[in-house]
Amino acid sequence: MPEHILFLTGRLAEKSLHKVLTTMQPAEFTYEVYQVGVSVAALMTADLIKRRVAHRRGADRIIVPGRARGDMDALSAHYRVPVVRGPEELKDLPQFFGRHGVAPDLSRYDVRIFAEIVDAPQRTVEEIVERAQYYRDCGADIIDIGCLPQTPFPHLADAVTALREAGYRVSVDSMDPDDLLCGGRAGADYLLSLKEQTLWIADEVAAVPILISDEPSDLDSLCRAMEIMQTRGKPYIADSILDPIHFGFTASILRYHELRQRHPRAEIMMGVGNLTELTDADTSGINALLMGIISELRITNVLTTEVSPHARRAVREADAARRLMYAARENDTLPKNLSDALLALHERKPFPYSAEEIAEFAEAVKDPSFRVQISEAGLHVYNRDGMHTATDPFQIFPGLHVEQDGSHAFYLGVELARAQIAWQLGKRYSQDQELNWGCAVEGKEEDMTVYRAPGATLQAKPTADGEKS
Repeated sequence: MPEHILFLTGRLAEKSLHKVLTTMQPAEFTYEVYQVGVSVAALMTADLIKRRVAHRRGADRIIVPGRARGDMDALSAHYRVPVVRGPEELKDLPQFFGRHGVAPDLSRYDVRIFAEIVDAPQRTVEEIVERAQYYRDCGADIIDIGCLPQTPFPHLADAVTALREAGYRVSVDSMDPDDLLCGGRAGADYLLSLKEQTLWIADEVAAVPILISDEPSDLDSLCRAMEIMQTRGKPYIADSILDPIHFGFTASILRYHELRQRHPRAEIMMGVGNLTELTDADTSGINALLMGIISELRITNVLTTEVSPHARRAVREADAARRLMYAARENDTLPKNLSDALLALHERKPFPYSAEEIAEFAEAVKDPSFRVQISEAGLHVYNRDGMHTATDPFQIFPGLHVEQDGSHAFYLGVELARAQIAWQLGKRYSQDQELNWGCAVEGKEEDMTVYRAPGATLQAKPTADGEKS
């Protein structure tokens, strides 16, 4: 028998919910829509549901509005069936139920992220460890200690030791053999970078070398170094160097492709900083595109940096991009409808409701509280006294007549500003919630979420060692 689902809703959303479910024509479940007696679904709480829904009404599962507050686990125990939050917007129910394919698993990836502390010689050991924790929180697997040319680094060995003792995997990045030897003897896991002439360093320490060519365009030099390491039976990672745009970028992409053709099974690294740092464009898109190339070429290591202010979320973006591309590749799908983490400025569907639908909502309102929504036509503010529509909040505010209520005026000012920004950029706007900027803001796990089919889970943290799981 198909699953029977009880959808709880409020008065204003009841008609829309029926319409969406009718459009879906679900074959895998039957359903009942139950209006619990509140005007706005977002006002629903776990305690209110328990008071107003006496029993589960024959349901195998209960879905409450996405903005409902309270302990859903406690409600599940009370009704003895799963009680889960649905999407925040009714129009997203089809995606919530997996109408656009199998819900993706974004917990897996096969690319390690090396996050470089570029100015490590100028930081104390404590500051290096602190920065490493930040990178780990952003998704980095290996902490890369960057050495600066002609800059003393007397505490390099201490930094490597401190990071290793704190549980980090460490690489040392320098063109100076003395730095590489020092880092390797202190216990570094990887060394960046060795050429043909410096392969002797790999005989002195246990660290895995990242190999580069004598000159970026000299792929033969890199391949000779790789063959020497293979003859010695030692591990290595090859990097044919990504060049900046207009300084060899296209040729460098072709080099990576040729490198993979020559060595189908070799471990390869791509350093993406020459694009993310040296291009005045949002790094989320750059990281997505480069990670797509990396995924196609089965490159398993990336080196990234966060030096330029506009690149200050590069590690988080690389983490999101590797998960997105892995899921797309493994499911043999396009990298679409899998995650919103890299959609910092725009949304796939920024305006879930038309101006006509919002007008229908406004007609049903019987109280003085203002609702704020956006459509392609602009901003809409309405209550029982009518609706105001414009693209400029200054055109709306005088008609709201809240000048004598400072707190109310402040609240509406904030919400109208958010709504205008969302409308201008083509982003989702939900009243009383901050705009979702994906990986462009720090520390919100929900930035990594995707639409999930019932029962699916999402782990937004790296797997151990960054290995394919």
